[in-house]
Amino acid sequence: MSSLRITGGVPLSGQVTVRGAKNLVPKAMVAALLGSTPSVLGNVPDIKDVAVVTNLLALHGVTVNRDGADGVLTLDPSNVTQARHADIDAHAGDSRIPILLCGPLLHALGEAFIPDLGGCRIGDRPINYHLEVLRNFGARVEKLESGIRMSAPHGLQGAKIDLPYPSVGATEQVLLTATRAEGHTELRGAATEPEIMDLIAILQKMGAIITVQTDRVIRIEGVPELRGYRHRALPDRIEAASWGSAALATGGDILVAGAKQADMMAFLNTYRKLGGGLDIQDEGIRFYHPGGDLNPLIVETNVHPGFMTDWQQPLVVALTQANGVSIVHETVYENRFGFTRALNRMGANIQLHRECLGSVPCRFGQRNFLHSAVISGPTPLKATDINIPDLRGGFSHLIAAMAADGVSHVTGIELIKRGYEHFTDKLAGLGADFDLEDR
Repeated sequence: MSSLRITGGVPLSGQVTVRGAKNLVPKAMVAALLGSTPSVLGNVPDIKDVAVVTNLLALHGVTVNRDGADGVLTLDPSNVTQARHADIDAHAGDSRIPILLCGPLLHALGEAFIPDLGGCRIGDRPINYHLEVLRNFGARVEKLESGIRMSAPHGLQGAKIDLPYPSVGATEQVLLTATRAEGHTELRGAATEPEIMDLIAILQKMGAIITVQTDRVIRIEGVPELRGYRHRALPDRIEAASWGSAALATGGDILVAGAKQADMMAFLNTYRKLGGGLDIQDEGIRFYHPGGDLNPLIVETNVHPGFMTDWQQPLVVALTQANGVSIVHETVYENRFGFTRALNRMGANIQLHRECLGSVPCRFGQRNFLHSAVISGPTPLKATDINIPDLRGGFSHLIAAMAADGVSHVTGIELIKRGYEHFTDKLAGLGADFDLEDR
């Protein structure tokens, strides 16, 4: 287990490069299971989630080869086979990706298994959406001591599905299952995030027939066979925004190469209103602190095209330095403010509330969840010892340690490797003052 010894107070300045989105690439790898020929996926980051899916696919007979220099994966599903339950459990770790293998494996083998699922502890994140979706397609679901076994002895058929909330994971489940199901599928209440649209583009390249209509309606006409694809993954808008918040919180200047304006417009608007400097270029986006006071804001997270939930945690660190009172209303996950405890120990003034402190009451109102934050600033941050709780909150803690006065010790950094490629190398390139320690 490794930790970082961080000496804060150094503005982060320089250039970093973001590659393919963590929220797309593992799902694109799973989609290769649906093809009858090999697939080629480019712009793949070197992150833990990619390694987990590589191992899970290999267990099921998929050959995965990587060109490390260019981040290109070749995935050959021609020898798909069943995997031992114990092996799936051992390789899945705390990843929630195995649930998305179920539809493709049911098509290929008529059977699938998932272990008890982990993931970042930021809310309930139940898999009941996924299981109900698969049942609608005709899958039989059986609970075992070691996990959940699914079977489709008569194949899968198209279905009409109405999601109670535009869940990204459940939408991905429908897409990966419906493309080869017999008949038509209609999905209402679908998520429409850029990563979803990129997955649809991949499936269309494979031969799928998918129509995205207004009001979050997606229709899929099932086809008997799909072929492999060749695709370059869209860049990671979450990592790009995280570096943008780091530049603002530390008083720095970071060019994020590969960042795309079109997928980040809600974040860029908020960043500019906060007082951050922006220079949007063809090759990326420059984020910088222009000097002077930062402005307090009211921010509400929402599904796309709203302000993304994964953007709020790094931004909260910058909001602690704004001159006045800011409010963040979290409407996507009910338990996403746990990371603020460490910020308060560092000198921030963040109060959590159960009420919906936003323009519109959300589904967590009157349910006893601390899902609104009131942030008073500016408050100088002071170093402390931090144990990282989850992926996005963990990167927020890194930002806070970089901005703080003094030396912080940060443990649990392995969690950050799930979604941030070579983040310590990038921090070093930005001039951060830190040492990697073994514990």
